[in-house]
Amino acid sequence: MVIRLYWLASRLARGKSGRTPSNSRLRVLLYQMVWVASLAGVCLGDDSAPLHVRVDEAIRAAYDGPMAPRSDDAEFLRRVYLDLTGSIPDVETTRLFLNDPSSDKRQQLIDRLLSSPQYARHMATVFDVMWMERRGGNRVSPDEWRRYLRDAFAKNRPLNELAGEILAADGARRGPRAAARFYLDRDAETNLLTRDVARLFFGKSLQCAQCHDHPLVDAYVQEDYYGLYAFLSRGYLVSDKNLKLDVYAEKADGDVKYQSVFMPEETHETRPHLPGQAPIDEPDLKEDERYEVPPADKVAAVPKYSRRERLGRLIAEGASRDFAENMVNRLWAMMMGRGLVEPVGWHHEDNPPSHPALLTLLTDAFVASRFDVRWFLRELAFSETYQRSSLLPEGVDPQSIPEDRFAVATLKPLTPEQLAWSMMQATGIADTRKVQVAQKFRSEDPRYDDLLNADPPRQTIKATLLDERLYTASKGDIGRFVGLFSGLPGEPEEYQANVQQALFLSNDGKLLGWLSPSHQGGQANLAARLAQLETPAAVAEELYLSILTRHPDNQERALVAELLTDQSPQDRQALLRDLAWALLTSTEFRFNH
Repeated sequence: MVIRLYWLASRLARGKSGRTPSNSRLRVLLYQMVWVASLAGVCLGDDSAPLHVRVDEAIRAAYDGPMAPRSDDAEFLRRVYLDLTGSIPDVETTRLFLNDPSSDKRQQLIDRLLSSPQYARHMATVFDVMWMERRGGNRVSPDEWRRYLRDAFAKNRPLNELAGEILAADGARRGPRAAARFYLDRDAETNLLTRDVARLFFGKSLQCAQCHDHPLVDAYVQEDYYGLYAFLSRGYLVSDKNLKLDVYAEKADGDVKYQSVFMPEETHETRPHLPGQAPIDEPDLKEDERYEVPPADKVAAVPKYSRRERLGRLIAEGASRDFAENMVNRLWAMMMGRGLVEPVGWHHEDNPPSHPALLTLLTDAFVASRFDVRWFLRELAFSETYQRSSLLPEGVDPQSIPEDRFAVATLKPLTPEQLAWSMMQATGIADTRKVQVAQKFRSEDPRYDDLLNADPPRQTIKATLLDERLYTASKGDIGRFVGLFSGLPGEPEEYQANVQQALFLSNDGKLLGWLSPSHQGGQANLAARLAQLETPAAVAEELYLSILTRHPDNQERALVAELLTDQSPQDRQALLRDLAWALLTSTEFRFNH
């Protein structure tokens, strides 16, 4: 019923011409009907059912066409590893999982991955890219910021609490310094901050509303732009002589006035407010009571009442439905390959969600969970929608199924970080580095190592410490991939292949070095393992399980056997390297599917 109401709202509001009239009261009324109906759970089945079951019900209810079958174990294993840890699995994990007959092995795997150090490391990367959009800057160390995010996801801090801390931070007195990177490395430029806070935290691209109401989106109005602007307009960057730090200081006064470029004779004034909400009440302090630290030359002012701190508190207290909906949509896009609202960051009534009732369900559940990201991702990963194959049944034309129906798994290009970690894992370099890291850790303090091996909680601490050291050892290699495979700083991440990437994959000495045999503490990389295998069948199996996380098919086995027949030892080694390189640079490896 909710879906039919939404269809009716869209159809009636747009009229026969298909164009949407401005300020349509009918449209607003009908969308309110959708909202009420969806809150009542009209079409979402049993409210007591697990969220992943209700997700699948909503997806099926919205589409009666053909759907892809459930993914096989190999496809699922590779996908869930990439989405929850940022890398493909190692070859032994792949063998064990594919040979495991347990009926609940997928659920057990999801839970293991969500509690792993690699999950926290990957989510720190996801939210770093989301919130910083690969900006540089030297006021807050990127490593300090990344550790701050990693620690938050390792502890499973509520996402609204984390976001609120970031939006309230000043880099000195309010919140950890790392949290202030969002502001400081944007140079505290108020219009830039307003645009990015609106888009990244509230899902609203208000850039055009800086000068006038958006000409194409009725919901994006100048009043909302300056309502957010007012939270930030008193902020300024100062190099504090006492703290010896750059700080995002804040004045205790300063009103916001604005004009539309189309009506410059009319001046408007606004107090801080969240998009679509009423202005907030603020304390009326006497002039001599306004500061904890008054402004002075090269001293960061600290007001007793901070508008920016109030913004963070509103988010942390769950006062913004827009924030919750935006984060749900971005997490859904991370797992499913596209948002329910697409593009993400463009939430408004003329760009409705593909499944309005489902977005409401997910947002309500996320809020009820107290913004528990780990639980939310677990429910999405448990769903049949997530576990659907990227291959359609034979005879079904892929072009006949709209992307936004989630009837088939979406192909997702690997992020630069996923590509780097996966190539290091596939070639065995990640495994040899893990051995190096563990040996060095042991040599530094054997008694501490023994202590950490004593019980599961301390083993978890050790695993986190070792993974952090592995990241440090691999940071330079990851940076090379980021430099080549990422987009422009300050822009949303998009996949775009280019000549430089092709040349890197073809000729880079480091990558070719990874394909040369090496050992570390008894751990052999892929090339060394392949060199020890005698039969073409064993070579094919090791290659495909290590690189593509699946068994080779009969045709692939036959091709490997044909290529290896009658090769000299020297030619055989070169051929093995070329085979591994071909799989690593294949389209199948480059995408998460």
